[in-house]
Amino acid sequence: MPVRKLLALALASTIASTIAAASAVALARQAAAPPVALPGEGAEDGKLKQLFHDSDEGSLRRNPINGLYRGDLRFADHLGNYLTPAYYEAEKKAGEEDLARLNAIDRDKLTPVDRIAYDVFRNQTTIALHGYQPDLLKMQMLRPLDHFTGFQTFYPDVASGQGVAPFATLADYENNLTRNREYAQLLDRAIGLFRQGMKDHIVQPRLVVRNMIEQFDNLINQGVEGSVFYGPVKTFPEGISVADQQRLRAAYAAQIRDVLIPAHKHVRDFLATDYLPAARESVGLSAMPGGDRLYAWLIESNTTLPLKAEEVHQLGLQEVARIHKAMEVQKEKVGFKGTLAEFFTFLRTDAQFQPTSAEQLRLGYEAIGRRVDARVREQFSLIPRTPLEIRPVPPYREKTDAGGSYNQGTPDGSRPGVFYYNSYDLPSRYMWEMETLYLHEAVPGHHFQISLAQENDTLPAFMRFGGNTAYVEGWALYAETLWQELGMETDEYQRMGGLNDDMLRAMRLVVDTGIHAKGWTRDQAIGYMLDNAPMSKTDATAEVERYIAMPGQALAYKIGQLTISRLKARAQAALGKTFDPRAFHAQVLDTGALPMPVLEAKIDGWIKAGGK
Repeated sequence: MPVRKLLALALASTIASTIAAASAVALARQAAAPPVALPGEGAEDGKLKQLFHDSDEGSLRRNPINGLYRGDLRFADHLGNYLTPAYYEAEKKAGEEDLARLNAIDRDKLTPVDRIAYDVFRNQTTIALHGYQPDLLKMQMLRPLDHFTGFQTFYPDVASGQGVAPFATLADYENNLTRNREYAQLLDRAIGLFRQGMKDHIVQPRLVVRNMIEQFDNLINQGVEGSVFYGPVKTFPEGISVADQQRLRAAYAAQIRDVLIPAHKHVRDFLATDYLPAARESVGLSAMPGGDRLYAWLIESNTTLPLKAEEVHQLGLQEVARIHKAMEVQKEKVGFKGTLAEFFTFLRTDAQFQPTSAEQLRLGYEAIGRRVDARVREQFSLIPRTPLEIRPVPPYREKTDAGGSYNQGTPDGSRPGVFYYNSYDLPSRYMWEMETLYLHEAVPGHHFQISLAQENDTLPAFMRFGGNTAYVEGWALYAETLWQELGMETDEYQRMGGLNDDMLRAMRLVVDTGIHAKGWTRDQAIGYMLDNAPMSKTDATAEVERYIAMPGQALAYKIGQLTISRLKARAQAALGKTFDPRAFHAQVLDTGALPMPVLEAKIDGWIKAGGK
């Protein structure tokens, strides 16, 4: 259940939702403040902070859409020069220059906090630069869109009037028209890259192409006034004159009719007529020339560890076996007579577990939230200020979306974080999975971790707003393990839901490596998941097709969670009765999303200091 992200090679921005308040917009239009020295910092700390500031400013100029996610609108009149050789070259050059400046800074003369920041920046920049090696870059560039991270999966939300882009001023409406035009141009560039990939035999799997065709069909079939892109002109804020409202409605309608629908049709028809016949039946990266090298880099970039595919696969098998034993125990607790496979079928098919309406899901998640809030301060001293909202997944993307996801708010709390639950194929949204899903996506999972990082203005921007999948998703999976401490899963079936989610992440280690390193087919992977967990076929299919589209990403959850859990056990053993979970969680959370080696070094230092 992912945090939705824009993936531009190693760059990632969590997609958020809702409109920012006018006061926040006014602040965000100003240039970022230069770094300020804190007490105890020396010249090397100043150099490091200036590097972070300059790097972030350059990144925002090259990636203006990232600013929207952060509430920084200085560059909001452009989408970004994505899917061009110039863009990739600029990103590579910036990384090389950043690393050269970092190497000129004496780490030993930094404060302890800045040493952590130094290590995080080095780790992230080094791994990202590996992805710009010519052979790895080519394999990514020539597959510019997929059905899970392609621009068509998230940009309509950005432009909808209900997404990250604000619509508080006339300039906001004009900027959106410009970004929409650049989005249409981007889709045209994607076609050119796909064509080059056809020549070089670097192509997407056919199932990915079919899913993209369906997504573009959904956008086309909305028409003009029913289009998600028409959303901003359905209502206007105060201050937009009647004349401007009329002009903007006409301009938006014309753009949808004459620019966006034709762009969607163009790429849709190309995919269906030209690209689909050339796409490959195989689904794993190992089937492409050089795919094994790309997968090795994707494993490291997602887990922050140089793990081998076979090593990950075997770890997954061990975890699956462990969780199977716990499931057998749980089956006995509920008094089910039959095999574990028969118990899975019961959980999938019995009407008592199936919601009767999307409203029932919403009310259920709201009730869970109140229960967690009543206990969360027993485990956490750090509580985010950012509010949380609970919403259904928008209809246009619900079929291929995960069961739940989280979109970040703004650091000042003016735009809330959003926990999205999926009500597509309602009978498959089992109520026994609701509590563990909420812990992962909302509190104390993604909402806590992402909000606390953003709200910590003592951190450099790349640590406040960036991160890595192993930490972000590993934390959210770790949050599920706190079910007992937070008063969750008191119902035996909800506990089975927690085991099911743990099993899902363990199976990902097996299935992702199976697909991309061992030649597993789509159906083989789906079958494995259905054989080992009570998840629905709808969910298993969406999961497997996600792994096909995003190789390596799904490995990070379990790797990150096992790391955090191992560090917690180490701290408990070393500190004994003085161990305080609130202090441990603060240590893990108060410096943003750390690569696993950096997190381990930090916690070891905290243990050595007596947990203080």
